[in-house]
Amino acid sequence: MSGYRDLLRTPGVGRIIAAQLAARFPGGMVALAVLLHVEHTHHSYGAAGTVLAAVSIGQAVAGPVTSRWMGRWGMRRVLALTTLVTSAAIAALALVPAPLPVTILFGLIAGLASPPVQSAVRTIYPKMVNASQLTALYSLDASLQEIIWIAGPVLITFVSTQISTVVGLVMIVGFTIAGGTWFLLSPELGRVRIPRSRRSFGRVLRGPTVVLTTVLGFLLIGACAAAEAGVVASFGEGAVESGFILAVFAVGSFVGGLAFGNLPMSPWSMARRYAIIAVGMGLTLVSLDAWWLGGSLVIAGLGIAPVLAMSFAITSASVKFSETAEAYGWINTGQLIGAALGSAIAGFMIDGIGPRGAMMTALGFIVLGLVVAIVCVRGFPDLRGRDASPIPDTEPVQTLP
Repeated sequence: MSGYRDLLRTPGVGRIIAAQLAARFPGGMVALAVLLHVEHTHHSYGAAGTVLAAVSIGQAVAGPVTSRWMGRWGMRRVLALTTLVTSAAIAALALVPAPLPVTILFGLIAGLASPPVQSAVRTIYPKMVNASQLTALYSLDASLQEIIWIAGPVLITFVSTQISTVVGLVMIVGFTIAGGTWFLLSPELGRVRIPRSRRSFGRVLRGPTVVLTTVLGFLLIGACAAAEAGVVASFGEGAVESGFILAVFAVGSFVGGLAFGNLPMSPWSMARRYAIIAVGMGLTLVSLDAWWLGGSLVIAGLGIAPVLAMSFAITSASVKFSETAEAYGWINTGQLIGAALGSAIAGFMIDGIGPRGAMMTALGFIVLGLVVAIVCVRGFPDLRGRDASPIPDTEPVQTLP
């Protein structure tokens, strides 16, 4: 832990981590809030699912695009514009009575305008710390983001069910503006400029590492979404057991991220981390008892943040600085598609053979990810004795004093 203490003593690191977590916090609430509100207003889970799909499609499409825009127009301009537009769209969802097609349009706009905070902050990190600290910083970031997925759903469920779904969405608007403003005011956004990429949009995907991390992110988050669906189906949405099990799943990820954060990353590290998740997911098939399921998912969780941290580190080390934001945008898009597909397949499996089918789906995603990590091991850079800083661009990168 001394390494993390030294990291947080670095000027600006604690502040930028806190600010980006605040800016991203609404991400842990939007899906549930939209689902509950649209079902309440249109009295149809089908309508709610359609609007939620529009939000997810918008986020998936926008990720690489808005991330790349930051190199053209600057991080603050893009983040300020997207924060305002997505806030307006969510406010419209909450306050404007509208037929379903218009509601779907509001959801699509909210998704398309999702601020690319993750891409921005992970592009900034290499300019804030020593090269030797970068992998630990990615691990700390991956661990702390579990706070979003633990606290966010609990808070929005309480507000939406106990007060009002309108209040829940308005609260999200408030968090989006407040957190986004805090992040926008971070001095680092003014000190670091992302140079404009000279390559065409999408060319970053020609790099094997970016493709691998996008595919592996798709499979990892698909597995997590399927497992979450299986937990809810096992005990019911309102059951105490469901909340407890999903919380310890996230806690396992938090602990794993901190424990693995300072370990050197070899090309085989990704496969080892996937193997940990596969063991935990495999154990869920033994029993759906609450205690057994919780223990199994703690084991699975130990590998989740380490996989994400390694994905961020090897992506950073494999692309030019001008392309890092777009690369992270593609990774985020892969994760969003994985979440949607994992949930959908798990839903069909639950309908067909029960909650165990969702766990089988999760295990299938993870085993496939393990196979990819093993077969494509040569595509991962070896970061042992090497830092994860991006490849320098041929033109100088301006850093303001």
